[in-house]
Amino acid sequence: MDQPLKIGSETFTSRLILGSARYPNHDVMLKALRAGGAELVTVAIRRVNLNDPTGENLVSLLCREGFRLLPNTAGCYTVRDAVVTAELAREALETNFIKLEIIADEDTLYPDAEKLLEAAQILVGKGFQVLPYSIDDPITCKKLEDLGCVAVMPLGSPIGSGMGVLNPYNFSIIRSKVTVPLILDAGVGTASDATLAMELGCDAVLTDTAVAHAQDPALMAEAMRHACLAGRQA
Repeated sequence: MDQPLKIGSETFTSRLILGSARYPNHDVMLKALRAGGAELVTVAIRRVNLNDPTGENLVSLLCREGFRLLPNTAGCYTVRDAVVTAELAREALETNFIKLEIIADEDTLYPDAEKLLEAAQILVGKGFQVLPYSIDDPITCKKLEDLGCVAVMPLGSPIGSGMGVLNPYNFSIIRSKVTVPLILDAGVGTASDATLAMELGCDAVLTDTAVAHAQDPALMAEAMRHACLAGRQA
């Protein structure tokens, strides 16, 4: 890329962030992460056994392979649960980075904007570097930046839908309102969605399902890497 991506206190050369869920096995996951050139990988902290006596849990595997972890609060529906999960992640992984998710609806997995703002304020006050998963609302995204979040991560469409960026105009407005990194989070279905997001001014793209559920996850991850580069250059 033309410049490194700076999120909070961390700097990355890759603008593709990949998830670690939904793969058929760890071997397939690792091949995809490497093919995508990902440096930052999300981990759902509530779904990982951090006390595995074998030492072969997902976290230890990713760390051993040199990936930087972005723990998330996936599965949380309340402010309290999200804050407690973030604190657990910081203690276990020794990182202040947290991808903040608070879900409002079990079917669509849409984020709860009101609770998100409240939790973000608490976590920023506790010294976390917060990357919030939010609706694609320019006002909410600007409020999250004003609270001290180090990035904003609006959805393009519902998690796992693969419908891409349903409201490109909203993303262009968000880009004009916020100065922190803008990261597309959720809804990516194929490589062209990642390209469009970058063309709209996103600084990075996060995807999980589109790669993990592909017929060839490693090949799809490679396509996403090239898509982000093409969109950034365009």
